[in-house]
Amino acid sequence: MEQKLQETTTGRQMPEKFCKEAFRKYTELQELIQNTYALDGAAITEAKKRWDSIAKPIGSLGIFEDMIGRLAGIQKTPDILLHQKAMVVFCSDNGVVEEGVTQTDSSVTAIVTRNIAKGCANINHMARTVNAQVIPVDMGINSDIVESEVWQRKVSYGTGNIAKEPAMTSDNMLKALQTGIELAGELKAKGFHILGTGEMGIGNTTTSSAVASALLHLLPEEVTGRGAGLSDDGLKRKIQVIYKALEINRPDREDPFDILMKLGGYDIAGMAGLYLGGMKYGVPVIIDGFISSVAALVAKRICPEVVDFMLPSHKSKEPAANLILKELGLTPVIAGNLALGEGTGAVMLFPLLDMALSVYRSSTTFDAIQIKAYERFELS
Repeated sequence: MEQKLQETTTGRQMPEKFCKEAFRKYTELQELIQNTYALDGAAITEAKKRWDSIAKPIGSLGIFEDMIGRLAGIQKTPDILLHQKAMVVFCSDNGVVEEGVTQTDSSVTAIVTRNIAKGCANINHMARTVNAQVIPVDMGINSDIVESEVWQRKVSYGTGNIAKEPAMTSDNMLKALQTGIELAGELKAKGFHILGTGEMGIGNTTTSSAVASALLHLLPEEVTGRGAGLSDDGLKRKIQVIYKALEINRPDREDPFDILMKLGGYDIAGMAGLYLGGMKYGVPVIIDGFISSVAALVAKRICPEVVDFMLPSHKSKEPAANLILKELGLTPVIAGNLALGEGTGAVMLFPLLDMALSVYRSSTTFDAIQIKAYERFELS
């Protein structure tokens, strides 16, 4: 069984530590690593050649040239399509709210989710400008959401209070991960070319900071920010609550499943699953801000190759955001100091990618205008 878990259809080897110590406890996910995409190196090379043929200085669109190359590798063709875009907003409540770590109570999660369903939330206004569809997903809201536009994937009515108990059971954590994976497959089948991650869940900067502390082996005060807006006393209380959560739950810091189960949320687990599903089904997934990037790091710790299918969008206002992106090896292109959530940072990357593609698809090549092409020199 362990040998099978280490093999993929592309011949890649999974990290031995991951397979033997963490994954064997969750054999339900074995199909994930047995049938995954790999980047198409030939398509990436063709994309690079196309960039170099365009009448402009070599590499002058910087990170965007790399992103377009990665998209070519994911789609396995240099003729990239990004017409169909979706923002997937994972909505869930967190039991830790009862510790007074937020300005508002949990009822706001359901209110904003309903607004997203009605098309009047912040993310809807932004997504409409770039022709992206917004898909709110109920992963674990404390109340029933009846709006037909909300995708019903509720695992349970909120998570446990991490200051008193694990956030989820093992089964519920697995269900949330698998839900995210399955959503990627469903959306790929519906014709979407690219997905963005978003979340809505009061208290989720607390759960995300706890997960970040465990994953990065850092003290809570090094990774915890003010979230949607806390006073100095509120921030101190939030940090103390995370210390308490770590002490009570004692997560295995080398086991991403254990960390996610004990400290995370259904929104984090769903997004981690969506990243893994992006790898499984060959769909690029955009990382939003702090919470989304924490989920991305969970996914990376489960399967390192998943990072090949991620695109970073912006640098969040939260203190751990840069640390996590560095751990992921990704560089964001928007330095907006954003902290709104809902996927509002991720959706900003869509038009930037479209603009880069407009140049990439340009017929204005060196040959077309009959001038000598720039040469690519490797820097020493």
